[in-house]
Amino acid sequence: MADVRLTELIAPAFYKVHNAMKRHDYTHYWLKGGRGTTKSSFAGTEVVRLLLKNPKSHAVVLRKVANTLRGSVYNQICWAIDKLGASSKFVFGKSPMEIVYRPTGQKIMFFGCDDPMKIKSIKVPFGYTGIVWFEELDQFSGMEEIRNLNQSLLRGGDRFWEICTFNPPKSRDNWVNKEVLFDDEDRLVHSSNYLEVPPSWLGTQFLIEAEKTKAKNEMAYKNEYLGEVTGTGGTVFENAEDFRMPDEMVGEFDRLHHGLDFGFAIDPLAYVGMHYDAKHEDLYIFDEFYKQKVSNKKAAAMLQKRAGERRIIADSAEPKSISEIRSYGLNIYGATKGPDSVEFGIKWLQDRAHIYIDKKRCPNTYREFVSYEYEMNKQGEFISAYPDKNNHSIDAVRYGMNDEIRQHYEASSYSTTINI
Repeated sequence: MADVRLTELIAPAFYKVHNAMKRHDYTHYWLKGGRGTTKSSFAGTEVVRLLLKNPKSHAVVLRKVANTLRGSVYNQICWAIDKLGASSKFVFGKSPMEIVYRPTGQKIMFFGCDDPMKIKSIKVPFGYTGIVWFEELDQFSGMEEIRNLNQSLLRGGDRFWEICTFNPPKSRDNWVNKEVLFDDEDRLVHSSNYLEVPPSWLGTQFLIEAEKTKAKNEMAYKNEYLGEVTGTGGTVFENAEDFRMPDEMVGEFDRLHHGLDFGFAIDPLAYVGMHYDAKHEDLYIFDEFYKQKVSNKKAAAMLQKRAGERRIIADSAEPKSISEIRSYGLNIYGATKGPDSVEFGIKWLQDRAHIYIDKKRCPNTYREFVSYEYEMNKQGEFISAYPDKNNHSIDAVRYGMNDEIRQHYEASSYSTTINI
């Protein structure tokens, strides 16, 4: 390996955690913090370092959903290996997704926990799984799931390191926020925020965006950047409110967006018309159509009256419906999606200063936004997951704002080497 100082890879906030891991003071290391803490970079670096220092140990890196692995933790481990000057000593595999250390045959394996049987069937060629990293811990369903996974992973050896990284959910009653309140003599809970990171690591644009968020939405800033728990319960959209919009006001809206979520027999077809004030980050929802058993031809006639020649963004999972509606002369396209598009879209909506909804004009949209809550696990604790029910207008809003959401998160990818 190249002669690299770990202080060039690890932010000062993590020096004590690094030393605790070297001494094996604890088995479990819970690293919580907001955006820009570099906690994932630290975790990835420690996974590689611990693997090299413990030749009998293999490593497993976990996320809740498998299709998020490649663009996050896999790339993070590759970055750490490169920065440690050890790329020539590893074999980087994509199928199966694993990285192998050539001199010893040790493996770093990547799994999504949407198929728990894969975890139970993990076999290593020698030794045992001594290093485990849970990324986005709050996305898991609770301590019962973590314990079940640990029963399959943390066995067969004498020393283990489990690293858990997460941004604290804003809900006070989220399971992970409640769990960190319990003392565990074998667990170190560490908090950090971006203010403890060298500014040059994050870049000017990151700091600009943080200050903009602080000025416009202090509660969002405290949760997302400082890692504080700011919510009192399970409500997802605490910024949604009823706001009457007279015809004169609606007539002056000039930044129009139109979103469509398909449905038919059970789920309704949901259309939403919006105006977005980007300067003040206020979203105004003034029009809706919400009905079951609507044919594409009738949907096209409805959309023609509401959107005319303006662009409509719809659920891309229905390409045939989009094509048919377009054949009637509508300017309709499918939304661009990705592994985290639902989460990104909802977080973007949560970050708006206000989501103004005219309850009289849009009763179903208002009902969905104010009643939408995080999912609960079997213990009745909130988890960082969004239920896929009673959210048809919410989805239509996400689709309609697709371009703004994409631009925001593309601009927020401040670093390709540090996972923030």
